[in-house]
Amino acid sequence: MKKLFSPLFQNKTEHEVITIVSGLPRSGTSLMMSMLEAGGMMILTDNKRTADIDNPEGYHEYEQVKDLAKGNYSWLSKARGKGVKVISTLLPYLPMQHRYRIIFMRRNMAEILASQKKMIINRGEDPDKIPDTQMTQIFEKNLRQVDEWINSHPNITKLEISYNQLLDDPEPLVHQVNQFVGGNLDMNKMLDVINPNLYRQRLAK
Repeated sequence: MKKLFSPLFQNKTEHEVITIVSGLPRSGTSLMMSMLEAGGMMILTDNKRTADIDNPEGYHEYEQVKDLAKGNYSWLSKARGKGVKVISTLLPYLPMQHRYRIIFMRRNMAEILASQKKMIINRGEDPDKIPDTQMTQIFEKNLRQVDEWINSHPNITKLEISYNQLLDDPEPLVHQVNQFVGGNLDMNKMLDVINPNLYRQRLAK
């Protein structure tokens, strides 16, 4: 069940809430980070992972996010009032002394697998090391765990955004995102970031 706004969040000032962009790998998290930044939200990134053929517009990551699994989250104080990308497997390591709103990207699983394989090939690695059936099971288990974790914490709200719908009919979803994060972003600039030409693993309808 998707969580919506609560009075708890409406009463918190924007500089206290951390906006998390999350999802499975290759689900559109980098695109959403680009949209938030274009719309006027400050984002937490160190640009250590630079743009490449798989993400020509950049990854918008913050290296220290990977330290969550090691119990290092002191850097989170820098994320208050900003957006930061946290891959779905790391979400349960977020400490509960902060308040979060999570924009969770969803994408057709077959497209995720195809996009990930292409990225692995571009890196010169073996794309068939883990069979698609096994990877699907891993991803689906992670999604179930994340849903359980989010629903067990009252200081988290979540908005799910379909990458597929975002590329096909962006305006309604951009409006939802803007309202979810306070309604102060420039929606036209957010829309300008969406480039259908980068939707390269689209399944035929």
